[in-house]
Amino acid sequence: MNIINTEQLNQEFSFEEGNRCLRFNVGEGDIPVVDIQNEQASATISLQGAHLLCWAPTDQDDLIWLSGDAVFSPGKSVRGGIPVCWPWFGAHASNTSYPAHGFARTVEWQVVRTEDLSSSETRITFQLDTAKLSRAIQKMWPQSTLLEYRLTIGKALTLELKTSNNSDQVMIIGQALHTYFNVSDVTSTTVYGLDGKDYLDKPDSFKRKTQVDAITIDNEVDRVYLQTSDDIIIDNQKRKILINKQGSHTTVVWNPWKDVAAKMGDLGEKGYLEMLCLESANAADDTVSIDPGGHHQLRVIYRVE
Repeated sequence: MNIINTEQLNQEFSFEEGNRCLRFNVGEGDIPVVDIQNEQASATISLQGAHLLCWAPTDQDDLIWLSGDAVFSPGKSVRGGIPVCWPWFGAHASNTSYPAHGFARTVEWQVVRTEDLSSSETRITFQLDTAKLSRAIQKMWPQSTLLEYRLTIGKALTLELKTSNNSDQVMIIGQALHTYFNVSDVTSTTVYGLDGKDYLDKPDSFKRKTQVDAITIDNEVDRVYLQTSDDIIIDNQKRKILINKQGSHTTVVWNPWKDVAAKMGDLGEKGYLEMLCLESANAADDTVSIDPGGHHQLRVIYRVE
């Protein structure tokens, strides 16, 4: 997309009323973004991947972490924010040449609606129609599928990802909202709500273990928690972030720690100390089956307590 497309989007979808504003701009790497401001919060979303880059409730530091070394490039996922992992999570089950976490986070999404809500929140809706994507992507994912992604920006951040199966065959998807939270100091951060849950421990050869007590971070953590639906709280002493979700039965907790982070190249020298990924997902044992003509919705709400 280029600046002409951005101008067209502004003509159709932008608005400005008092201190409520929604406007499309050309961001880093010439990738279009939409900037949102209202009485309750501000946010920036990249049209590539419908990737939320920042969200900050008024009078709060940004809750979403974005690497200072993030690379903005067409067809490449950005380190940080909230990438949309779809239609599989992690490596593809049968073809390792396909991109990890699917293709949704690296392609351009279509803006279909913006709303200046009476609640003083702002809503934007994106769509991704796989039948309109490249032949290479359709080879990876031949089933016709329509994704609708609705983001509501306010004191709370509400994310709703709806997958509609437009094909004539049953569809199985894996997915995640791969959220990077800004925690200031991960070593002083505690995660509540997963005590007693079984998880797959990736650094330990995916061994199945059971969580005992709350989660603290003092080394590499890469865990897929199974059969999770309860609210989760991230407490980093300065503030508490409450996570409420529906349509997700997996929770991924990830921090690469120093050695892995150093090999990544785009996390920053001490980025691992500033972020914690806590992802609402359907993965591993909890992938989703959708009948022809059916749909599934993943809904997540973040708020500060």
